[in-house]
Amino acid sequence: MFLGPLEQSKPWNTQGLSGVYGFLKKFYNLYFDGDAVSVSDDEPTKEEYKILHTLIKKVFYDLENFSFNTSVSSFMIAVNELQKLRCNKRKILEPLAIIISPYAPHICEELWSVLGHSESIEFAPFPKLDENYLAEDEIDYPVSFNGKMRFKLSLPADLEVKQIEEAILKDERTVKQLEGNSPKKVIIVPKKIINIVI
Repeated sequence: MFLGPLEQSKPWNTQGLSGVYGFLKKFYNLYFDGDAVSVSDDEPTKEEYKILHTLIKKVFYDLENFSFNTSVSSFMIAVNELQKLRCNKRKILEPLAIIISPYAPHICEELWSVLGHSESIEFAPFPKLDENYLAEDEIDYPVSFNGKMRFKLSLPADLEVKQIEEAILKDERTVKQLEGNSPKKVIIVPKKIINIVI
């Protein structure tokens, strides 16, 4: 499934298996600390939920379009991100095992049992997508002066155009660029760009 689109022929190369093996090892290790099972009932962070729900959305799309190779790639990205965050939260790891189980049934079945379930993972409902976790809290606005990008400014995603304009005109980098002059025009495309005409 990882080698490429299912309907296309692919050159068979056993070296391609090492990447998948490495991924499965990382995935398995999310559930353990050494040889001991280490799964916490703590509430996941917003960032951890975002990783999970980004994956759910991608896998839904890929399953409908038979794009299994891009799902496997998304699993690898999600596992790497969760590993960096040292995530061991049950509310993330249980749905993760369910999502990956159609692709790697044996290892997921074992992990499901390790998590304390007596029934097969086959009977677990597929996780539901919650788009709320995918909403951006902040937007990185590229700020241009006469069409030339000078810097980026992070602002809350829910700001109105007037609030964005106030924030950009107060920024010390803008003050420096304007050199005491007032801008002729401030063009703001919400969630996209800011361009100041001087």
